[in-house]
Amino acid sequence: MQPTQHTTLLIIGGGPGGYVAAIRAGQLGIPTVLIEGQSLGGTCLNVGCIPSKALIHVAEQFYTTHRYSTGTSPLGIKAQPPTLDIGQSVQWKNSLVDRLTTGVGALLKKHGVKVIQGWATILDGKAVEVEGQRIECEHLLLATGSHSVELPVLPVGGAIISSTEALQPTAIPKRLTVVGAGYIGLELGIAYRKLGAEVTVVEARDRILPTYDKELTLPVAQSLKSLGITLYLEHSVEGFEASTHTLSMRNRMGESQTLETDQVLVAVGRRPRTQGFNLDTLALDMNGPAIRIDGRCQTSMRNVWAIGDLTGEPMLAHRAMAQGEMVAEIIAGKHREFNPAAIAAVCFTDPEIVVVGKTPVDAEAAGLDFISASFPFAANGRAMTLESKSGFVRVVARRDNHLIVGWQAVGAGVSELAAAFAQSLEMGACLEDIAGTIHAHPTLGEALQEAALLALGHALHL
Repeated sequence: MQPTQHTTLLIIGGGPGGYVAAIRAGQLGIPTVLIEGQSLGGTCLNVGCIPSKALIHVAEQFYTTHRYSTGTSPLGIKAQPPTLDIGQSVQWKNSLVDRLTTGVGALLKKHGVKVIQGWATILDGKAVEVEGQRIECEHLLLATGSHSVELPVLPVGGAIISSTEALQPTAIPKRLTVVGAGYIGLELGIAYRKLGAEVTVVEARDRILPTYDKELTLPVAQSLKSLGITLYLEHSVEGFEASTHTLSMRNRMGESQTLETDQVLVAVGRRPRTQGFNLDTLALDMNGPAIRIDGRCQTSMRNVWAIGDLTGEPMLAHRAMAQGEMVAEIIAGKHREFNPAAIAAVCFTDPEIVVVGKTPVDAEAAGLDFISASFPFAANGRAMTLESKSGFVRVVARRDNHLIVGWQAVGAGVSELAAAFAQSLEMGACLEDIAGTIHAHPTLGEALQEAALLALGHALHL
C-alpha cells in the first residue's frame, strides 16, 4: 500500500458534474483530487450527448444529400446518389470526442487538479482507496452519473445493443428495432433511419416521448411517419431469438407477435450509478434509486456531497455542471443554494423539442390561473427558409401579472432557443418584456416575441 494522500476535496467521477466541480474548486484554490475509472468527460462527452449529436449530424447530411439525388428538392439542387463510409463517420465523431476530453484534461491540469485514473472504493466518508493508494479528504463529492437500464429479457450482447454500441457502429444494419420511444430511442432511431436502416420502434406506453405533452410530440410523430419508421405502441418485448433474428412481443390485448430484425437497440431509460464503489458503506439517505440531497447538494452525511444523475431526475448534463460549480463554491465558503427557476430539457429528434418551466398541464396541476399562447413556425420567415414549417413556440404565463412561468417549442433548430427561454424565467420576465424586446429579423427567435404578443392579444403576423 502506498503512503496515504490528503486533500481538501475528493471527487469520484469525471463527467460534466465532476470535472466542472474540480475546475471551479481549482480556480478557488481548493486542493482537489478527481478520480475517474474511464475517460474524462463521462457518459456525456464519450458515449452520450456529444457523440449522439455528431451521429445525428452525419445522418442529416447523408439524408439531405440523398434527397437531393432523387430530384424532388424544391430548392433546385440535384446531386449524385451519396455513399456512406460509416467508418470515416465514426472516426470524425471520435475526433470530436478526443478533442473535447483532451480539453477537459488540460483545464484540470491548468487549475492544479490532480487526476487519478482508476476505480474508487469508498472506505468511509473521509477516505477512498484507488489503485492501491488511500486518499483522505475533508469533503467527498459523489458524481458517478448513471447507466443504461437493461431489460432481463434482452441482455446486451451480439445483436442486442445499448446506446453505447449504437454510437460506435461498424456497419448500418438493414433492419433495426428500437425498444423504447423516449428521447434516446427516438434520437438514435431517427438517425439510423436517415443513414439507411429500416427502423421499427416498440414502446410499452400508449404514445411516443411520454414525458412530453402530446401537442409537442405530434410533429415528431408526423416526422416518424414521413420517414417510414414503423411504430408499435402499447407493446412489451418478451425476448429475442438470435438464430432467426426474431424479436417476440405482446400487445396490450395479450396477443403475441414476432418481428424480424438484424439488431435491437434497448433504450428504456437510465438509472443512477450507485453500485461498484462501495457506496453502501456510507448508509446515505436515498430517494428511490437516487441519493437524497438538500438544496446545497449535501447528503445525509456531513461533508459528503452528491450531484448529477446520481441524485435522480432531471438527468441532464447542464444540471450536473451547475451543481458541481455550486458545491465547489460552498466548500470555498460562499453562500450558494441550488434553486434554479427552470432547467431546459432538449430532445434532439426531428424536429427538436425544448421544454423550460411549466407546460399548460403543469400550470393547471399547480392551480395557476394562466394564459397560454402558441405561435406557429408556419408564420415565421426564417423557418420557411430552412424548409421547416411545422412546429411552434408556446408561452405560459400567470394571468394576473403576466409573469412567464414556462416556454416550450418544437421545430427545426429550436434547441438554440433554450438559452433565451431559461434566461427569461431566471430574470422574472413578463409577457410585456418579451413582446417589447426587438428581435432580429429573420430569426426563429421572433416566434418568442410573437407568442408573447399573442398571449397579450395582438400578435402581428398571425
